[in-house]
Amino acid sequence: MQLKTPGVYIEEVATLPPSVAEVSTAVPAFIGYVERGDAAARIGSFLEYQALFGSAAAAKFEVAVPADPADTSFTIERTEDAAAATLFYAVNHYFANGGGPCWIIPVGGGATAAADFAAGLARLEQEDEPTLILFPQAADRLEMADYGALVQAALAQCNRLKDRFVLLDVPDGDVTGFRGAVGNNYLSYAAAYHPYLATTLTWQTDDANVSVERMTGGVTSFRKDFPDAGGGLTIAFSGAADAAPRVRVVIGTAADAATFKLEGKLLTISNAGGKTGAQLADAWQALADKPAGYSIGKQGTGEGTLAATAAAGTALVAQATSGPLGDLKVTQTALYNRIKEAVSKVRVTLPPSAAVAGAYAAMDRDRGVWRAPANVSLNATIGPVTRVTDADQENLNVDPDAGKSINVVRAFAGKGTLIWGARTLAGNDNEWRYVPVRRLFITIEESTRKASAFAVFEPNDATTWLKVKGMIESYLYTLWERGALAGSKPEAAYYVNVGLGRTMTPQDVLEGRLIVEIGIAAVRPAEFVVLRFMHRLQQA
Repeated sequence: MQLKTPGVYIEEVATLPPSVAEVSTAVPAFIGYVERGDAAARIGSFLEYQALFGSAAAAKFEVAVPADPADTSFTIERTEDAAAATLFYAVNHYFANGGGPCWIIPVGGGATAAADFAAGLARLEQEDEPTLILFPQAADRLEMADYGALVQAALAQCNRLKDRFVLLDVPDGDVTGFRGAVGNNYLSYAAAYHPYLATTLTWQTDDANVSVERMTGGVTSFRKDFPDAGGGLTIAFSGAADAAPRVRVVIGTAADAATFKLEGKLLTISNAGGKTGAQLADAWQALADKPAGYSIGKQGTGEGTLAATAAAGTALVAQATSGPLGDLKVTQTALYNRIKEAVSKVRVTLPPSAAVAGAYAAMDRDRGVWRAPANVSLNATIGPVTRVTDADQENLNVDPDAGKSINVVRAFAGKGTLIWGARTLAGNDNEWRYVPVRRLFITIEESTRKASAFAVFEPNDATTWLKVKGMIESYLYTLWERGALAGSKPEAAYYVNVGLGRTMTPQDVLEGRLIVEIGIAAVRPAEFVVLRFMHRLQQA
């Protein structure tokens, strides 16, 4: 202040250092397909998602109704690929598990699904707030090689920005393929979860997309030839009208042995793709216990083969009429209501990453980012689709070859469905093995980086150094008090060094570099609790 006029002047002197405002720790970004909209947006609730991005297309079902009026059982099959679903269900599952504000990055319009997700990931790089990256749909829509390429691109982005973490799913439970596809770079920035989850969520439906096959009786014989023209396979049935036979041919690889399985009244022929009618007829003849009423033989020479385009997933129904569910609403209201109720009970199966992201958000809010997001029960979840035992988890949790740990979601009696693992993909790295350690460092690094921006272009002298040091030490002391840092005393939990001759040389000062060295003793989860018991001899 330059003083030119006589008088009394007041000058306020700042003696306290600035403070560190901690960044948000669990703000996921969902990359995927939505019903409508193409602009990235931040939302705070599932209702807001529905307002901006819509719902999900009505799922398609085929319902087979038995001929016997007393038989209330229905055979219900969902007939569309799971990849047709939007982010609607994943975001719903996220909020059901305690999720808070998140980002939606819509994709679509590219040449391939792989290109769509890659474009969405590049788009996400422009946003600063998200701290978690998820693309649950990619596990169903992409081949493993493309999925691995997407994962590697996400890990590279995390390493470049150093402010985010990736939650991954294991497509089709193929752990070996997943570990081989994700590469070896920047693995500490991601955690993978397995298996998929059966949820309490139900599919969006409408009457037009529910096809009903009703057994009408009156005809006691049925015949179908595969292919429709040329030598191949003949399937025939003769029996009572109320038997309601159904046949489905399931295409598989030619190398697999054909199998025949009867479940209820549905005869399934699996691994039929690429085989001739003669091969399938021979396999049927070799079957010891054949379902009554069915006969399978070669058509003509039996040289024709079954192709995926001809028979994959085809349901062949004897003695049936088919139509949309809506046709029954007025004429057979009771049957209509029973079918509606049965379809409404078909649950959605989802990759676990969305529910895990909700658990991350809830844990960060209730306990802190340094608490491992594990031993936490999941809401809106019936259970994992695959039961994992202790023996199964051994090779998932500890990978002696590449260290790519896979966290498991398990069901425990009386406890529900729990996240039972807290390792990053860098499972053999002593520094970055655990998810809370990596995420705590991300939080501290990002918070101190943003708080230190005031020092840019300030004089590179002891006054500025003292302000920066005091600001960071105050923040770390608060974290230590909250239990985020290990150590019985603050000096055992962290240190902050800055100054000429300590972290900087005269040359650094001349070149405008202010270097601060921060050491942190992060708390680590008690992954293995060992209780040691021994006999103690009786004392006189």
